[in-house]
Formats: sequence, C-alpha cells, structure tokens
Amino acid sequence: MTKYLAKIGLEMHCEMSETNSKVFSNARNSYETTPNSNISAVDMAYPGILPVVNKEAVKKALMVSMILNCSQPEYFYFERKNYYYPDLPKGFQITQETKPIPSGIYGKVEFECGDEIKTVRVNNFHLEEDTASLDHFYATSNLDYNRAGVPLMELVTEPDIHNAEEAVAFLEHMRSVYQYAGVSEADTKKGQIRCDVNVSLMDATLDEENPENWGTKVEIKNVNSFGGVRDAINYEIERQTELLETGGVIEQETRRWDEESQSTIHMRSKADAIDYKYFVEPNIPKYKISKEWLEEIRASIPELAMDRKNKYINEYGLSAYDAGVLVKEKNVSDYYEECVKLGVDAKVAANWVTVNIVGELNKDDKPINEFFITPSMLKQITDAIAEGTLSSKQAKEVFFKALEEEKEPKNFISKENAQISDKGELTRIVCEIMDASAVQIEQYKAGKTNLFDYFVGQVMKNTRGKANPVMTKEIITEELRKR
Repeated sequence: MTKYLAKIGLEMHCEMSETNSKVFSNARNSYETTPNSNISAVDMAYPGILPVVNKEAVKKALMVSMILNCSQPEYFYFERKNYYYPDLPKGFQITQETKPIPSGIYGKVEFECGDEIKTVRVNNFHLEEDTASLDHFYATSNLDYNRAGVPLMELVTEPDIHNAEEAVAFLEHMRSVYQYAGVSEADTKKGQIRCDVNVSLMDATLDEENPENWGTKVEIKNVNSFGGVRDAINYEIERQTELLETGGVIEQETRRWDEESQSTIHMRSKADAIDYKYFVEPNIPKYKISKEWLEEIRASIPELAMDRKNKYINEYGLSAYDAGVLVKEKNVSDYYEECVKLGVDAKVAANWVTVNIVGELNKDDKPINEFFITPSMLKQITDAIAEGTLSSKQAKEVFFKALEEEKEPKNFISKENAQISDKGELTRIVCEIMDASAVQIEQYKAGKTNLFDYFVGQVMKNTRGKANPVMTKEIITEELRKR
C-alpha cells in the first residue's frame, strides 16, 4: 500500500470553434489566419465600446452543462476578473464566477478508465472570453489578438482524480463530449484545449472525504497536451513524495510544466487559494433563462460517444475494443457511420477503419477529413471482395495503390487482377495439380494431412495468388475425397 494518496483536480479550458462570431463581439471566430486580422473594437478595448453576448455561445455552453449533469440557473451574469497581462487588452477578462451557467448541485462526469467506470464531480462550468496569443522569442514577444474574445468554456473539477491515467482518460472523455456535442473541434494541436492541474498528497490512511486531511495544493499552469498532463502529474507526485519523505514542507505555489527539462518549475508563490478579484460586469445585464429554451436545448443534444459505442456493440456486434477505437474521435466515427450508411457491412467497415485507415492516420499524423480514401471509395473495395472479384490480399493492394497514386480504387480493379472465382476454372487447375502429385496424395491419405496446404500453395502459385481461397479449399477437399 502506498503511503500517500494523490488528490488531483483539473481546470480544463476548451475554445468553442462552432460559432460564427466571438463571445462578446461580431469579429469572426477564427484565428488561423493572418495575425491580428480577426479583431474588433470590442476585442481591443477601445473607449466607448460595449460587449454584446453571443446567444449561440450561451446555448452551446448550456448544452454542455446538461451533458455534465449540472443544474441550470434561472438567471446568470458575467463578471470582470481583474489582472494585468499583455495578452489581455482590457486589463480584465469577462468571465463567470459567482453565477456561472450551471449552478446549484454539483454536476458529475462518468468516464471509462481502462476497464473501470470512474466518476468525477464538477465544481463549476462556465463561459468566458479567451485571451490573445503571446509568443516569446529570444529578444521579443509577439501578440496576436485574433484569439482575444473567442468563446472559452472552463470546466473545474473536484479533486476526485488519483493518478495521471485517470486524468488523461477524463480529458479524452471531455474532448469527445465537446466534439460530439458540436461545440468545438477540441483539437489540442491547434491549442483549443489547455489545462491547469492541481496536485496534492495526503496520508493514505486518513479519510479522503474530509477536506481537512488533504495536503497542500500545488497548481501547474497551462499544460497544452494530454501527454504533458500525464508527465506533469507523474513528476509532481514524485517531487512532492520525495519532499515529504525527507522532512520538507509542500509550499502553496504555482508552477509550470517545462517540456524540455520534463519537470515542473516554480512560477510564483501563493499566499492563499484566491488568485483574482471579481466585480460584476456593468455593461452586460443579468439574463433570465426560460424553461422553454432549456427544454429546446436539451432536446437538441445529439448522439454522444457512449451512445454510439453502445450501438456499435449491441446493434452492430462489434467488440468493445473496436467500438472504443471508432468513437474516440468523432470524425473517425462519422466516417465509419457513412460507410455503414452506404451499405458496407458493419464488421467489415470496422475492420478496415480500425486497422488500415486509423493506422495510416497515425503514421501520417493527419485527421481523417484529409484522408484520400472516402467512404464511397472504400465501398468500391468491399463490394469487389463481396462479389469475389478481389481477395482480401488483393483488396489491400488496391487500397494502398489507390492511396499512393490518389486515384479511385475502381481504377485498379480489373479483369487482369481480379480474383478467380469460377468453380469450373478452379476445378480444372486443382485437378491438373493433383494429377501431377500422386506421391503427395498418397502421403496425405496415409495421414500427412499438413500436405493440404501444399495443394493450396500450388494453386496459388499457378494462379499468381488470384484463386479464391475459400473456393480453392472447398474444391481441394472435394477432389481429395474422390482420389
């Protein structure tokens, strides 16, 4: 039994990418363009400007809060979080603290971690504006205000997570929630997800439910990848354990994760847990949320990852593992859904997607929407297999040939490379081989049954691998019985 129990809480920030404009201005919600091109007077805090709340952003935030099992308030309002930083033109951030979008009872998130179902309580979930992007170089720092004002969802958990594996599983689950709910691409490579991690250690023999037994919390700021979260947690647990076992004291502080040194580094000390002062935003009125609107939003919640996974297992007959691979990324699941919709057998499609397509995506590190082979092209291949035109081996050759040359698979499916499935033709070939294999037939009859593979191999050699393998084995079995 370990001496210490880790208590881990996460603050997960996710940008909304599925709104046309920013959360408080009419500037376009996109920053993957020329720096400082998607900005407005609101984003730049010009004098005399007033923010206007993006209703679609509020709607999507409310939908997520429902998925997180949070209650929704009758009223909500925004506040100013005051701090100075170059990426914050106003000198404050418009956010929610006292009355966030979900209120009342805690929400909770159930997610898979290995073979277990874990539960993490939600402390709060709220909507705010993102800051600008600040990039540091050797002698200069560059600011891009395109990101300033992008709708940002912040999810704060209770410290219910105990190790790095659970933390990463939770983040992966939440990424799928954002993707399937249609609120964000949730792409870590684009910086759409960022995470702060809070880690403390407590005596493992004490009551975990009593907050007085929890250790001193250390905050790790702005970890930008799931791998970084895993490594930062593991390092911090090791650092704190070593400190405690050598008689040291854990200081309440903020640290950052340094990829180069693979360690957490001190940023600043904290006198208490309160980082910022909040004031009610005077330019945005308090909003009332109607029950009718909430019901409309709840009815619009789409099919989520777990719903699809259960469908794939219970209706399509897939294994839990294959179903899990398919639903991990929404775009991959959408691709698979389209294959099935086009008439590709569900298990056949799953095998092609999970083995061949996902393998190619991982190798090239690209999303499936950039993959050349579309569902309709994949159907060309699976149809050729079903019709007996291609063997499984030939189908893979066609798949990779089409991928390499970026041409439709049908261009490589011809009579010249087609599988031989004519029973009369195959019977003739088998008989010719057996007529010349009297010794092998005699040995087979005497009990050397592994010679069956010899006859299969001879047929494949004779046909240059084009013989239908199932039909070939049936004919060989039939002919051996006759001789």
